[in-house]
Amino acid sequence: MNESLVPDLAILIPVYNEGANIRATLEHLYSQVTIPKRVCIVYDFDEDDTVPVVRELQARFPGLELVHNQLGRGALNAIRTGLRQVERGVAVVMMADQSDDLTALPQMYEKARAGAMVVCASRYSRGGRQVGGPWLKGRLSWFAGWSLHVLTGVPTRDVTNSFKAYRKELFDAVTIESDGGFEIGLELTVKAFALGYRIEEVPCVSNADRPAGTSRFRLWKWLPKYLRWYRYALTHRPSPAR
Repeated sequence: MNESLVPDLAILIPVYNEGANIRATLEHLYSQVTIPKRVCIVYDFDEDDTVPVVRELQARFPGLELVHNQLGRGALNAIRTGLRQVERGVAVVMMADQSDDLTALPQMYEKARAGAMVVCASRYSRGGRQVGGPWLKGRLSWFAGWSLHVLTGVPTRDVTNSFKAYRKELFDAVTIESDGGFEIGLELTVKAFALGYRIEEVPCVSNADRPAGTSRFRLWKWLPKYLRWYRYALTHRPSPAR
């Protein structure tokens, strides 16, 4: 495709049997975000119940694409597959379960276009909050963001939220080393900070209670993987700002 015809915004949504949620998520996305965009629904297997719903909706929603994850099942490989689809501009990773505050997305996009390499949707900055979800998971997430902000100066209080915008240049500058799941968002943020790239945040209100389906996030399984990148941030001093 002619690069000049490719939208400057790519929204990446990894899915696993989100057929009960994806219709409402896409309807909300297209009503809140009127910017021309590609919306890549990344699925692992053809039997995923998200796929037929998305096929039905493609006629209604311009730029809506199905992308088959061929790197290996799981959230991490789905996100990596989605990032490979980004040809230019800004990529936003969001969830299919209606947890993300899509009113924040246009501002995230504009900040990234203005030069921020990473823009974090922040539940813990002024004006943001998280509704519902497991208490312990929420407290650990808050502590990680607050402590890294205080100890390292990373300019966001919500490093663990997966809802982030990234400039395409970041994927060319870093090697993704995550081997689990959604900790990839933390990895990209702390590596961008260590390289001296600009990071900004936008307050958001996140709803952690899914309307349908079951979360596949397993705190004790993924906690060591988040700690890996927490330690990275503590031990890698940021380069001069770029």
